[in-house]
Amino acid sequence: MNYLLTLGLALTAASVTTNALAQTTSVTDTAQVVPPPAAPATATLNPLTFYGFVDGYYGYDFKHADTQDRPGFLYSHDRQNEFTVNNAIIGMRYDNGQVRGALGLHAGTYVTANYAAEDQVFKHIYEAYAGFRPFEKAWLDAGIFGSHIGFESAISKDNWTLTRSLMAENSPYYEAGVRFTYEVDPKLTLTGLVLNGWQNIRENNQKKAIGTQIQWKPTDKLLINSSTFYGNEQPQDLARRRRYFHDFYATYAATDRLSLAVVFDVGKQERAERGGKDDTWHTGAVFVRYKLADKWSTTLRGEYYNADRGVIISSISPMASDADLKVHAASLNLDYAPTSNVVVRIEGRGFRSPQSFLTDRNGQPTDNYGNLTSSIAISF
Repeated sequence: MNYLLTLGLALTAASVTTNALAQTTSVTDTAQVVPPPAAPATATLNPLTFYGFVDGYYGYDFKHADTQDRPGFLYSHDRQNEFTVNNAIIGMRYDNGQVRGALGLHAGTYVTANYAAEDQVFKHIYEAYAGFRPFEKAWLDAGIFGSHIGFESAISKDNWTLTRSLMAENSPYYEAGVRFTYEVDPKLTLTGLVLNGWQNIRENNQKKAIGTQIQWKPTDKLLINSSTFYGNEQPQDLARRRRYFHDFYATYAATDRLSLAVVFDVGKQERAERGGKDDTWHTGAVFVRYKLADKWSTTLRGEYYNADRGVIISSISPMASDADLKVHAASLNLDYAPTSNVVVRIEGRGFRSPQSFLTDRNGQPTDNYGNLTSSIAISF
């Protein structure tokens, strides 16, 4: 009897324990299948952004006239033996995917040299435009914006070399007009423009200029660009001189360290005297950039400029008696980028011509000229 009572109590206790374990397991299993809290929604990017850029520099010239001004065909970093600012920019941009616009202001020696002919109210406008998408993959912008011409821009930090090539210095850095851009596909972009003229914000006659740009990137390593310009670029009170111009460049990343670029420009402008040939200029440059280490790189540049009667590079409206101008140049720069938004540079550059084209410190004609330029540039 005692044996049966003991056995019954044992079985009852086992049953209670088993039920308790079953309940515990059930609660645990239920907790394991409860989904985790939903992740917070990704914040929408702010369509309004602010930006800035400062390029402080010092340059020194050899065999040049005793002045702080560099030769007249150089417009960027155009001061020597003087600590100064080439360009300081601050601005804002808005882009919500359907509407976009920008307003940027700037000051510096670049502005003084390149905007000398502009009204005072416009000189310090780096960019000011408004645009929208008329349909998918297209933009229509109106206002003041960077030029569609050239491999180099007004932002020295974005260029392969510190100073600009002769072709960049003597073609537009900025434009005013209407710009239509269409992305055919991720590799091909087409642009058409109607402009006030060749690097002028204010119109100087009753004519408009037109331009085109084709950018094709067949691979991640290769970019090919073709830009054109056509217009009458003489002020209202001067004889019409239509100008035709084409800019071509290609960049190629040969390896992770080695990059190459070739640039070629050719232009024609009508002469005031009828019946004669057009004044023609052509200019080319080759760039070889090599990454020495993570923060160090160097670029070698060779270039030339050949202009009938010195058209464009010496005079927008040359005289019949003006001589042709031929100039060759080479440069080598060393760059140090301690962070992604800072670059420290030093560059040596030399020019030579078959004829005398400058005056040296002693007031004597010279056929060669050289300079050193150093810079610290920061973008934010």
